[in-house]
Amino acid sequence: MATDPDARKVPINYEGGTVVMTYGMAKSLFSDDSSFISPEGEETSVSVKGHTRTRVIGQPSTPVAGFSYTYTQWPNLPGGNASGGEAISMTWDGTESWWTARLHGSAADLGTFLNSKSPRSVLFKTERGTTYGPFIKTLL
Repeated sequence: MATDPDARKVPINYEGGTVVMTYGMAKSLFSDDSSFISPEGEETSVSVKGHTRTRVIGQPSTPVAGFSYTYTQWPNLPGGNASGGEAISMTWDGTESWWTARLHGSAADLGTFLNSKSPRSVLFKTERGTTYGPFIKTLL
């Protein structure tokens, strides 16, 4: 059974949320070579404070030394049964076609992201019918 590679879902993370769209939609909006479609992992450092641990209630505690580690954080989506996100409709560059995506986070944060990163003039509507945009990256 063959599947369309452009129908795969792609999460695009930004400050304050994530928008999930098909690969074909992301290519059309951000272009083929966009870092949003094939993102790099972000190095993240974590420090754990020293603490005590009790293995059996009533037994003495043992000290655990503090430590640090780093890992690569890849784009992800919120988990859980109710984390489907809000359906939004998007269009760009004055076309009559509307694409459907799922928004995890606020519409204001998505607008800020599109205003700083989108190479196209983008409009989007929430489920309630509120229209946001047009957003387009400003070239200084």
